[in-house]
Amino acid sequence: MRSLNPQTQNPFPKPRTQNPEPSKPKALVLYGYGLNCDHETAFALKQAGAQALRVHTSDLLHNPALLWDYHLLAIPGGFSWGDDHGAGVILALRLKIALGEALHDFVQDGRLVIGICNGFQVLVNLGLLPALPGRRGKRLAALITNDCGNFRDAWVHLKTLPSPCIFTQGLARLELPIRHGEGKFFTTPDILAELQENQQIVLQYATPEGQPAAGRFPDNPNGSLLDIAGLCDPTGRVLGLMPHPEAYIFATHHPHWTLDKERYRRQGRPYPQREGAGLTFFKNAVNYLASRFAL
Repeated sequence: MRSLNPQTQNPFPKPRTQNPEPSKPKALVLYGYGLNCDHETAFALKQAGAQALRVHTSDLLHNPALLWDYHLLAIPGGFSWGDDHGAGVILALRLKIALGEALHDFVQDGRLVIGICNGFQVLVNLGLLPALPGRRGKRLAALITNDCGNFRDAWVHLKTLPSPCIFTQGLARLELPIRHGEGKFFTTPDILAELQENQQIVLQYATPEGQPAAGRFPDNPNGSLLDIAGLCDPTGRVLGLMPHPEAYIFATHHPHWTLDKERYRRQGRPYPQREGAGLTFFKNAVNYLASRFAL
């Protein structure tokens, strides 16, 4: 009988045969047990050109080899298992026991993982982030209760930093919504220094002018160290972030879109049908996967 111990050899190796003619990159979007942003995340991936399927968490846990049918794993936002033992803790444990080394092999094969909000919390608890060299699979950080002491539902200004991250290529400054109660990124000073040196800090909270939030509320909505809003692993193929890119796919998702439209009207110009900044994350992923796997 094959062991399910995550420290042993992967019991769910990559199948030798793959779908011979996939027309688009395939994305697995988890849902169930409290995850509640799955429809929006699947929609964003479809808008970006992927085949996105919502797969119940129990189906993946009971059949881990299912992972290899996909090129991208998305763990969306929500409150998995009610966050009863800490945000993302139970889902991370269930995935670690069921999948073992399969998630690491998935990433090493060139495939992508994105964890949004609760998904970011899961990836940190799994040790899939930050996955610093020599400490893969170890929990090196945490996302803890917001300094403000309550749940925050707001739009925030963000800036991207130079990084190997696949998802954020071409982005500079942007706005995205947040909605979380445990979003403060916390770790030790030596880990923070290593993240900076490795260029694994992908997104930072910023002022409306694009300056560092410097920990100040509400520009930094949770007290996150170094204003960290998102991290990638050393390969750039795993991204975790607290803001919700799937919630800003069209310009009309932004709360100020009507004001923007009125400005165009007063200038006698038609309002352009623009994309929201969040769609870029998913387009980057689809373009990378299409090139990587010759789809």
